[in-house]
Amino acid sequence: MPPRDPRVSRLHDPQQMLEIRIHGRGGQGVVTAAELLSIAAFREGQYAQAFPSFGSERMGAPVTSFCRLDAQPIRVREPIDRPDVIVVQDPTLLASHDVFAGLGSDGFLLVNSSRGFAELGLADWVARFGPGRARCVPATELAREHLGRPLPNAALLGGLAGLTGAVRIESVIGAIRERFPGTVGERNAAAAAAAYAISRTEPAPC
Repeated sequence: MPPRDPRVSRLHDPQQMLEIRIHGRGGQGVVTAAELLSIAAFREGQYAQAFPSFGSERMGAPVTSFCRLDAQPIRVREPIDRPDVIVVQDPTLLASHDVFAGLGSDGFLLVNSSRGFAELGLADWVARFGPGRARCVPATELAREHLGRPLPNAALLGGLAGLTGAVRIESVIGAIRERFPGTVGERNAAAAAAAYAISRTEPAPC
């Protein structure tokens, strides 16, 4: 199994579990995002676990999904309340839900937005993170460009790979193609690759 990127928080010991929480709304593929991430990890020889929160998952309702990655079998089953990584698929949740709960300053934050953290009113809060650990990626715009639909989940997985190094972009693209063969998969893979490239560039100042 290839070593994980040393940027990943809590991985001073490369055998330590990585916990990821994804926030979005019903219809945005929040649950699918966690499942695709777990498939990408499996492709690298990691153990992975993906599951959604309980409650309503109707269209537009807030939805949370969880994913754990580890070099060892995963025994815990509880929801993640102290994540290493938070992904926000719908920025409207920032004003109404505590999506950052439990995230430490050594974690990673990825927000789907074409705006910067200053425009989102988060500049002061994001300043607590180390360099390169918080990023906005315009995943909805990338999805519209490549898919013709505002489904940001695949693009954000590319952004997550670029930001954290938890999985390789090749594994993300392979997972997407495995889950969605044909044209749909290729278009999602293109959105993920574009988000990965953005997340690897130097972020604009807040």
